[in-house]
Amino acid sequence: MRLHRLDITAFGPFGSTQSVDFDALSGAGLFLLHGPTGAGKTSVLDAVCYALYGSVPGARQGGQGMHLRSDHAPPGTRTEVRLEVSVVGRRLEITRQPPWERPKLRGKGMTVDKAQTWLREYDARAAAWKDLSRSHQEIGAEVEQLLGMSREQFCQVVLLPQGDFARFLRADAEARGRLLGRLFDTQRFADVEKRLAERRRATEARVREGDTALLADAHRMQQAAGDAMELPEPEPGDPGLAEAVLQAAAVARGTARERLDIAHCRLAAAESAHAAARHALDEARELARLQSRFAAARERAERLTERAGAHREDRQRMERARKAEAVAPALELREAADREHREATRAEARARGALADVYGGVDAYEGDGAYGDAGASGLAAAGRRAAEELGGLDAARRAERRLAELAEERAGLDRQERADEDVLSEADAWLDGWDATRAALQSRLDSAQEAATRAEQLAVQREPMRRRLDAARTRDRLAADLAQARQRTEESRRRALDARAHWLDLKEQRLTGIAAELAAHLTDGEPCAVCGATEHPAPARKAAGHVDRETEDRALAASRRAEEQHTEDERRLGEVREALAAATAEAGDTPTARLAAEADHLEREYARARHDASALHAVQQELRRAEQEREQRLADRQQAAVRAASRLTRRETLEREQALLEAEVEQARGGLGSVAARAAQLERLAARLTEAADAVRAAEAAAQRLKAADARLADAAYRAGFDTPEAAVAALLDPAAHRELQHRLDAWQQEEAAVRAVLAEPGTAAVAQLPPADPAAAERAAAAAERRLREAGSARDAAARCCAELDRLSARAAEAVRRLAPLRAEHDRVARLAALTAGTSADNERRMRLESYVLAARLEQVAAAATVRLQRMSSGRYTLVHSDDRTGRGRSGLGLHVVDAWTGRERDTATLSGGETFFASLALALGLADVVTEEAGGVRLDTLFIDEGFGSLDDQTLDEVLDVLDGLRERDRSVGIVSHVADLRRRIHAQLEVVKSRSGSSLRQRGA
Repeated sequence: MRLHRLDITAFGPFGSTQSVDFDALSGAGLFLLHGPTGAGKTSVLDAVCYALYGSVPGARQGGQGMHLRSDHAPPGTRTEVRLEVSVVGRRLEITRQPPWERPKLRGKGMTVDKAQTWLREYDARAAAWKDLSRSHQEIGAEVEQLLGMSREQFCQVVLLPQGDFARFLRADAEARGRLLGRLFDTQRFADVEKRLAERRRATEARVREGDTALLADAHRMQQAAGDAMELPEPEPGDPGLAEAVLQAAAVARGTARERLDIAHCRLAAAESAHAAARHALDEARELARLQSRFAAARERAERLTERAGAHREDRQRMERARKAEAVAPALELREAADREHREATRAEARARGALADVYGGVDAYEGDGAYGDAGASGLAAAGRRAAEELGGLDAARRAERRLAELAEERAGLDRQERADEDVLSEADAWLDGWDATRAALQSRLDSAQEAATRAEQLAVQREPMRRRLDAARTRDRLAADLAQARQRTEESRRRALDARAHWLDLKEQRLTGIAAELAAHLTDGEPCAVCGATEHPAPARKAAGHVDRETEDRALAASRRAEEQHTEDERRLGEVREALAAATAEAGDTPTARLAAEADHLEREYARARHDASALHAVQQELRRAEQEREQRLADRQQAAVRAASRLTRRETLEREQALLEAEVEQARGGLGSVAARAAQLERLAARLTEAADAVRAAEAAAQRLKAADARLADAAYRAGFDTPEAAVAALLDPAAHRELQHRLDAWQQEEAAVRAVLAEPGTAAVAQLPPADPAAAERAAAAAERRLREAGSARDAAARCCAELDRLSARAAEAVRRLAPLRAEHDRVARLAALTAGTSADNERRMRLESYVLAARLEQVAAAATVRLQRMSSGRYTLVHSDDRTGRGRSGLGLHVVDAWTGRERDTATLSGGETFFASLALALGLADVVTEEAGGVRLDTLFIDEGFGSLDDQTLDEVLDVLDGLRERDRSVGIVSHVADLRRRIHAQLEVVKSRSGSSLRQRGA
């Protein structure tokens, strides 16, 4: 990294624009930045740091950059820092403007402008600057990626603060660890310590959880076993808990099996006693049954003897009923004839009553009451006369129907008249509002036409807005892709740096052992390729882990592949940037949400205009229909007037025809309401007369059949042995009574046979002579035996369940112990590693944490690099060495001592004098810069600054220090010394002076 030019405006103590030409100052290799105290020497370095990282070092950073503005600057001048710098072959220009408070352009008061940042790159082929980015985050990431250092590392490596390194020399191990941790990014090793501690706690928790579950199973086994098991004493997490639980479970299982064997024996004895009791109970019940059966048979025989008289009466009644069954057919015929006769008599009475109702209303037959008692022939003759009169009413019926038609036609004319009046009224009302209707439709038509025009205008704006919204969404997506591309590029950069460092390490190892590799090709008598000697008395031998050329070539190939991948990722990053720039140019800086809202508003306006314009055709059709309706209503009004004149003529014709027909019909009605009523009356009369004649003839025939049936019934009763037909009827039984009587007779016979059979059994009669049985006592004995059997079975089942539960819980506990064994082993291993990396393990003799161990290795590199310059500055007297001795009761690893060659003793750096502390800290700073630069991937630092501390040196030491600094020019570096020591102004010709005044500081460049 080389600085070329710095422009400062309204920054710190500089009220106006000041410029620094670092190319001119770097030509001398060593330049002095001096000025009075408070003039602003450090502000120049702050400006360089702010241009690169957007913030200033250490405690001067804060306030969102508002404090960076110069109090001497005019109100209208904005603070700005512009830096031209070359990094890894690229010349960049970085411009930063912090936020600043300025007067409002309109009105009174102040407003705050946001911070601005620009990054440009010089294109040598086009001889012009090319814009790269205006994003704070992108520019910060790009600068940090190119430099390979964070702001803290840059401030320690490029802006060498001597006061900090003097404190570093005198600091304790913990303070040194914090500084080295920030510079070398050893957080990953601290994360390893933290991760191991977390894993130790996690595995410990899992082991405790498993032990707790195992102890819970032990409690369950104790509950199942009762007093046969005692709980183990170890707690969860103790090593002997698993073995104690398994031993206690084995003891409990043995005791439970002994109890189960005892329960089996008791159950067998109870089963034998229960079987004997059940057999005695069955014998007692059988004896009681037989004795009860014999007693019941004796009682049934006595009851049969008591009912013998009733049984004889039932048999006599059954015999009389069987004789009366021969008279039943004649009796049924007589009852049927009687029913027919009664029905025919009732039908004749009904027919004569109906005839009287009809006959009384017929004028032609008034006074002929004799037909009420007439026979069948007289009634038939009267029916024929009524039918003849009915035939003479046909003409009157046709006239009456015509009158009804005339009335309906006149009613139709009235309806037509009312309909025409409604048509005329509606047409007049509609036509009266025609002008207003036409004006309203015309207004709607004009509005729809305007909406159609507006929709066409909005349609033209839709596509550009849609393209802009798509571009904005693409811009947002590419912004996310850009972050991912940067991350991939950063990762590939780190991999490339790691691969290159690995290759360089292997190359260095190979060069270290190149003598052994060359010695492998030596042959006695042949000259050595290095020294030319033909004798090789002590050829070098390959050490363990020697790196050959093939290994180095593989590492070089891997480094090149990683570099190619990094180049490809950078190319992809550039493509994403170009696409993002194109999308940003299309969409602008307007947020996507705002563009989406504008597009949505445009779409809604377009949809509303389309909706309003869609009514255009409908309004045109509605106007056309309204005009057609107007024409139709005018025609309807004219046709209604024509129909009114026609109805008047037709009405007069109908009235004349109606008068003639009404006279004819009135004569034919005969005093009734209509001709049809008169005809209906005659029809009913003829029908009733015919029905009455038929009924009289049926009644006479039924009387003859009844008389014949009485004669047959008397003859059948005499032949069956009965004195009268009534006696035969009394002896008959209906089906229900017959079935009941037969059932009683059958039941008597069955009961008598059953009783005789029981009394005839030899065994039943024998047991009746024995003493009465006592089944209750036998049942009590059997119940007691069954209760004892259930108790023995319950005890056996409980013992079996206890054994099964203990077996199940023991198997589960054994499985839990088996599963827990790998977890406990893992916990032990992780706990040992965590204690080892945390420095608390007995195996870690120096109690050194892992991060401290790594930092100690880095400190060894820094001490070695610093010793090279410290020996020159101290004329070979002092050497810096790393010490890992423990201090007091603390931990070791980050000690720093100085070896005094004059005394040959090693002592703490805190014993150095003020001047010795300065050049020791200077050497340490330069050595640290070399190590951090190598750590950052070998980025070359062509410009360094050293801040203060030279006033504590004598002339000889100052010359030696300046010789060391001047020697940096051999690597084409330029070193800027920040000091107000007067002697340095005589020794260093290239100077940058900071001049302090009331109006603000300014810069002067001399000797360049």
